Amino acid sequence: MNMSKKIIVIGGGPGGYAAALKAAQLGAQVALAEAGSLGGTCLNIGCVPTKTLLHIGEFYRRAAQNTVQGVKITGAKLDWPSAQNRKNDVVYRLAGGVGALLRHNGVAVYNEKAALLPGRKVRIGDKTHEADAVILASGSVSAELDFPGSDLPGVIGSTAALSLENVPKSMVVVGGGVIGVEFAALYGALGTKITVIEAADAILPPVDGEIAEFMRAALEAGGVCVYTGARLIGAKPSPNGLSISFESGGETRSVNAEKLLVAVGRRANTASLGLEEIGVKLTGGAADTDEHFRTNIPGLYAVGDCNGKSFLAHAAMAQGEATAEHIMGLTPRMNWKIIPACVYSSPEIAFAGMTEEQVKNAGIDYAAGCFSLSGNARAVIEGAPGMVKVIADKRLGEILGVHMIGPRVTEIIAAAALCMSMEGTVEDIVNTIHAHPTVSEALREAAMSVFGKPIHGT
Repeated sequence: MNMSKKIIVIGGGPGGYAAALKAAQLGAQVALAEAGSLGGTCLNIGCVPTKTLLHIGEFYRRAAQNTVQGVKITGAKLDWPSAQNRKNDVVYRLAGGVGALLRHNGVAVYNEKAALLPGRKVRIGDKTHEADAVILASGSVSAELDFPGSDLPGVIGSTAALSLENVPKSMVVVGGGVIGVEFAALYGALGTKITVIEAADAILPPVDGEIAEFMRAALEAGGVCVYTGARLIGAKPSPNGLSISFESGGETRSVNAEKLLVAVGRRANTASLGLEEIGVKLTGGAADTDEHFRTNIPGLYAVGDCNGKSFLAHAAMAQGEATAEHIMGLTPRMNWKIIPACVYSSPEIAFAGMTEEQVKNAGIDYAAGCFSLSGNARAVIEGAPGMVKVIADKRLGEILGVHMIGPRVTEIIAAAALCMSMEGTVEDIVNTIHAHPTVSEALREAAMSVFGKPIHGT
């Protein structure tokens, strides 16, 4: 293992700082360039601030609506400026932690813009640096949607939605994917009247269809209007904000709202970095990479959102670590087939592996078992609905996919991912004693129902 390599990382988000830390721990001399704030989108304007506000919003909803039986709360009031301060405090603390880790591991951090140059060189600010390997971790930006009225003041993106001065009385969310659903859950919990417009036939396209339908029902039960198979036409000023028109079911509809949130996904952030100038192959703006995250340019790697493989922070971190190991002569052992994903809505969603639709399309002979949380003691105690689905190969019993919706399922999915990464079977889960009373028991019950019957279900 060569311990004297020089590595330059462009981007200080999850993929970039994880790559820098791992490379430094393995003995490399590492420099990291980040023009913005350490932590990238996820920490500063994405995952972390969104989840902080979601946590506050759900607590407020339960307090304001007296949903905890046996406890009466009167006069619950949302302190939005305080909620914003809490969000900012969390971001500041965690971003500071990233900076401290980089300093502790000897990574040289440059708070300047970087651009690629030929021959493993990088221009950082007004100076040129040379390295044995360069890791591009430039992340992603929100995808834009061009429509009449897109430049009106009330039209916002996800970044602005995290820092509104006041909680709007009404909001239309264009996009029923993960970002759109999380913001619908957030502002719905805060009392905003929400309308979701999704172009696909179902919300949450990457999610198993049965779980997505469960989520739609939960949103609608909470007062959210959901339109699928719908197309945004445009927005016009109205006395109370905006008049938004869209087509749904062959009819043109309109709704008034204070804000129109455009949440139609993200795209690789590769502009103005010099990729085209040095001949990096791109597909849809994302850098093409092989199984070791190498681009077509020798010595240049691309990890995280900028390679378009997965727009998940934990996937970016894993790619960054694996890339650093590969550069330093090690053999990474990440299982890229099993990447868990989470939706921090209410209820939460978590999944790993193939959906039932994907299994069917692949022609696999499978069996699926479902277990309702109405039969789970911990979920009943909390008054929380949900379900767990386990999909397995019918011949071998190998687990192909696990899909959950309910309380704390985002914490439980790691256990399912571990089992799947080890090519575990339904029997492996069934034969593992789960603690009682916990929501995690539902995973075992769902596994039992794949080839038989759960103990606590019908």
